Amino acid sequence: MLGLILAASMASVAAAESEFPGRDVYPEIPHISIEQLHARRNDVIIVDVRSSYEYRTLRIENAINISLADADFSQQIAALRKQDPRQIVVYCNGKTCMKSYKAVRKCRLDGIEDVVAYDAGVMDWAQKYPANTLLLDVKLNDPGKLISKAQFKKHSLTPDEFGERMAASDDIVLDVRDRFQREGLSIFVGREYRVYLDDTKKLDRYINKAIKEKKGLLIYDAAGKQVRWLQYYLENKGVRNYYFMDGGIHAYYQQIEKDL
Repeated sequence: MLGLILAASMASVAAAESEFPGRDVYPEIPHISIEQLHARRNDVIIVDVRSSYEYRTLRIENAINISLADADFSQQIAALRKQDPRQIVVYCNGKTCMKSYKAVRKCRLDGIEDVVAYDAGVMDWAQKYPANTLLLDVKLNDPGKLISKAQFKKHSLTPDEFGERMAASDDIVLDVRDRFQREGLSIFVGREYRVYLDDTKKLDRYINKAIKEKKGLLIYDAAGKQVRWLQYYLENKGVRNYYFMDGGIHAYYQQIEKDL
């Protein structure tokens, strides 16, 4: 009987661990559960280590943004530690996102202690605690406002479909990859416009142009992940005629290699 109980317990633990693949990759990194963070949310410093654009779109209430991509990430965390002795909890998008683990590891390597990962991520938090979540700077309250995978898929096109629609229409094509992802390469030379997601003035200019001229928006990023956050902004702006390239430019190149 004891053997069966132990086997069942081990199976349960294995199932739980597989839900968080990063825990296997970074077994030395301490983590905190969603329930623990909610209970202690006023007693810890919550740091969102994603991009500023992702942070502005959807975030945990009272979280501050220090992007892991910042060159001075450790210096910012160290300065925060000097100001406030409380435990620091870092988070990113979800259970398959590794940024929270990497952030804790970087802090440890740079001598910054008492930093833990909340590795269930902002999406699980928004579903479970919408009253403590901000969507576009407004309290979420209703998790039904979150965009589902099905809703996202309605606005996704394969690279081939994306190219066909572009060729058959006068839709506005936007490349929203960041500075580090572009590597100087354009795939629709003479047709696309480049805009960074944190440049809202320029982004709004193209959105308003599309609405005024009754054109659609065809948008692609590096791997099909950044556009998921952009969808909230487009919907909030009242844009309905828009499509993303499923898998981004990575999928586009993979399709080319497959065709060759």
